[in-house]
Amino acid sequence: MMKEFTQLLAATAALSLSLTPATAQDAAQDGDGTWITLGTAAGPVTSSTRSQPANLLRFGGRDYLVDVGDGAAGQSGKAGVQTKMIDGIFLSHLHFDHTAGLMGILGLRFQTNGSDPLTIYGPPGTQHLVDGILTAMEPGATANYGVAGAAPVDHRAGIRVVELRDGDSVETGGMTVTVRQNTHYSFPKGSELADRFESLSYRFDLPDRSIVYTGDTGPSDAVEQLASGADLLVVEMMDIPLTIERLLEANPGIPAAVSRAMQSHLADHHLSPTQVGDLAARADVGSVVVTHFSGWEKNQPAHMRYLEEIAETYDGAFLIADDMDAF
Repeated sequence: MMKEFTQLLAATAALSLSLTPATAQDAAQDGDGTWITLGTAAGPVTSSTRSQPANLLRFGGRDYLVDVGDGAAGQSGKAGVQTKMIDGIFLSHLHFDHTAGLMGILGLRFQTNGSDPLTIYGPPGTQHLVDGILTAMEPGATANYGVAGAAPVDHRAGIRVVELRDGDSVETGGMTVTVRQNTHYSFPKGSELADRFESLSYRFDLPDRSIVYTGDTGPSDAVEQLASGADLLVVEMMDIPLTIERLLEANPGIPAAVSRAMQSHLADHHLSPTQVGDLAARADVGSVVVTHFSGWEKNQPAHMRYLEEIAETYDGAFLIADDMDAF
């Protein structure tokens, strides 16, 4: 049943801490399992109001980035976390809007003398990605600050990569992290590309709460199973017809075959508002935060429609997050 807009706002008020960046910094100081949406835009097209996909999980005195879109270093700085403070990075998949900030993180970590170990978790291909970034860093790391006679510094020191596949689980910093392969890639089973690449969703089980991050995905039984009973579901959402319309307007000469492929990708590999509600309801999650958002912003009438479509099947607390919201 449709809910009135004011009812929806009231239902979600308890979920959102409605924090400014400074307040988000204060709220996360004790590392109590705070999740901060550093960047909430659906890439790859840049936005004047939202940064590219990135999140910060602060728990047990440690700081973890979950996806690192362009601008992740600056956004984490707003939350009081400098690059050399980062203890771990989790990548959902290897699209550039989720990884473009990784070179900035690693380069600035080197320049600020970060020496603590840093583990980068991600799907197959992550080692190749990180090796390439570290190779690209060699000229800047070798020249360093341009001081003659300075001792060389190994910019690769302390960086470790752990590649994960569907169903894997790791323990780190007092939490259990489990991954499932989602449907953001749809390579034919048994193909070379299906063997080489996976797009992952993550579940972070902390002592007193569980957080599931879908990354980019279409409808997925595996993600529903991963999210079952989670306290917080951080989920992507896209107004797919609007996104297709904007794509065609921005590329009037796009070949028909390319247009069809893009429309298929958006429809099969992403979630609509209705599908977000269905996923949250079937998984019986405690609350929902929508990120990786592509659609009309809050000052547009269509924004209310997104909330109504989610609420048709999900009766818990939910909202569409902004950059630097903390939960």
